[in-house]
Amino acid sequence: MYTVYGVTSARNMSELSYEQGYSVVLPEKLQTGKWNVYRSARSPLKLVSRFPDHPEIGTLHDNFVRSVDTFQDYKYLGTRIRVDGTVGEYKWMTYGEAGTARSAIGSGLVHNGISKGSCIGLYFINRPEWLIVDHACSAYSYISVPLYDTLGPDAVMYIVNHAVVQVIFCVPQTLNSILSFLSDIPTVRLIVVVGGIDDQIPSLPSSTGVQVISYSKLLSQGRSNRQHFCPPKPDDVATICYTSGTTGTPKGAVLTHGNLIASVAGASLAVKFYPSDVYISYLPLAHIYERANQVMTAYFGTAVGFYQGDNMKLMDDMAALRPTIFCSVPRLYNRIYAGITNAVKTSGALRERLFNAAYNAKKQALVNGKNPSPMWDRLVFNKIKDKLGGRVRFMVSGASPLSPDVMDFLKICFGGRVAEGYGMTETSCVISSMDEGDNLSGHVGSPNPACEIKLVDVPEMSYTTEDEPYPRGEICVRGPIVFRGYHKDEVQTREVIDEDGWLHTGDIGLWLPGGRLKIIDRKKNIFKLAQGEYIAPEKIENVYAKCKFVAQCFVYGDSLNSSLVAVVSVDQDVLKAWAASEGIKFEDLQQLCNDPRAKAAVLADMDAIGREAQLRGFEFAKAVTLVHEPFTLENGLLTPTFKIKRPQAKDYFAKAISNMYAELSTSDPSSQSKL
Repeated sequence: MYTVYGVTSARNMSELSYEQGYSVVLPEKLQTGKWNVYRSARSPLKLVSRFPDHPEIGTLHDNFVRSVDTFQDYKYLGTRIRVDGTVGEYKWMTYGEAGTARSAIGSGLVHNGISKGSCIGLYFINRPEWLIVDHACSAYSYISVPLYDTLGPDAVMYIVNHAVVQVIFCVPQTLNSILSFLSDIPTVRLIVVVGGIDDQIPSLPSSTGVQVISYSKLLSQGRSNRQHFCPPKPDDVATICYTSGTTGTPKGAVLTHGNLIASVAGASLAVKFYPSDVYISYLPLAHIYERANQVMTAYFGTAVGFYQGDNMKLMDDMAALRPTIFCSVPRLYNRIYAGITNAVKTSGALRERLFNAAYNAKKQALVNGKNPSPMWDRLVFNKIKDKLGGRVRFMVSGASPLSPDVMDFLKICFGGRVAEGYGMTETSCVISSMDEGDNLSGHVGSPNPACEIKLVDVPEMSYTTEDEPYPRGEICVRGPIVFRGYHKDEVQTREVIDEDGWLHTGDIGLWLPGGRLKIIDRKKNIFKLAQGEYIAPEKIENVYAKCKFVAQCFVYGDSLNSSLVAVVSVDQDVLKAWAASEGIKFEDLQQLCNDPRAKAAVLADMDAIGREAQLRGFEFAKAVTLVHEPFTLENGLLTPTFKIKRPQAKDYFAKAISNMYAELSTSDPSSQSKL
């Protein structure tokens, strides 16, 4: 699917243009014009496809076999939930014990007649059994297919049939859902209930051809019928990861063992974990971000503690686990940022002054590359660090852009390294990430050493590689991390991978000095206003996310109107506190959201944040509707990766949108186009 373009001659080597540290530009020429391909300065002459220290690891199975041998008695998988459902301290399973369980589960599947190459569905949230089943799939050449609980039964049914899933691992809660559409998923032969009690598991009539057993029964079947491993090859399919687009049916990204090993091997050149590290697993294992992190933790022998399964109790889990590595998404970091800044503002004048003095002193030191005085940590920041357990040394943000202010805030308050990365399912996760020692915020770093990146002109949006001061264009990626294609979908595969093996991401980027990639736009979600200005709504929503009143924000505009409007799901606590301070009485939150004074206050705050971020005039929302209901997966407004489903949000808020435009046209007739 791709060709690794090596650099061969000595003449070519001397032509490499070394920029300031992070990337190098290859002098590859096209028949027409010229263009530059960027690679990591860590491995400019050859794309990484294996771990340099362990080139014998070619598959996920090889990776875990080495981990079990090397880290036999080290803690691996930890959980707090006891058998009776109560919550205690973390209990641990070692690498050796996990290896034994993986052999038993795989042997149990072979014993049940599941043939090599079959698809195995995983229909439950993060817990140790998820990884054990995934390791079993790798050891016995099965293909794992994550089924997200959040996608709803129709999508699960679609994926099971599309991927011809033969076995589904689920929990008692998801079992009922499967049984309700069992007759519509004829390929399923075996359902394994994790955490199910044998005598509470329903037995189905033999006419269904489906057997339901508990996970513990499958384990004991496998222990009594040990089977030799059936190791995969690097080019074999490891997983089919279904990505839910914002529209249409899910697409199955086919990823090989070689893809995943290359991605993590490349990332491991810049990031080191240790057996002494503790990682908290709460990001969905159905997504590539958490899957890749798990390949990395296994490689380094790191301990992985699971959350209880409730995001609202995550801080409690972190206090008990005291992780050293925290990988999250901007949504949570924004909440932490808002929570701390709010607490500081309401802590009294003296404490607020102390915090600001500490913050500014530490920021100044970091900007100048100096070590800040430890006094500030003792006086102020250690208390904040304790909220995440007190030991976090490395924080990573991915999935969507993190505001530079929030990143700087995390560095100052929590110390340690904070890095932002960029990736997608189709590239087995990491495309680029920030390098250690790079103190500039607001970009996604340099290329993963396992891929090369080029920008391609998008003339209709006026982005070109000739742009001054920085080249701009659509981000394209090539290398051993690029997926095989979409399962049973040649047409969509050809739309994203061109004949030279370049994957077209749909994201617009620019190269900052030093070969750092910055994402500035999205090709797909662009729309035009009546006067012809192009709008990238996500960029504006990310700006407004920093407004204290805003929990979530949906910005809308179209070519019939000359201005933008916004629907804001409010931070309920902040809005209530504001109402109290203004002496505004209200019966319920809906009434407060409809109060013109509340709308005016929120819009004023959004305007202030917009000016700070230097939004252009037409990028400001001119009217706002406040709602107290959050945008969720359940009400159909978010994808499982927490991106707004724009067509659905437009329909959902159609009445509010038309009301806002009607209101604007009476107050400012120029805000609507003359039709």
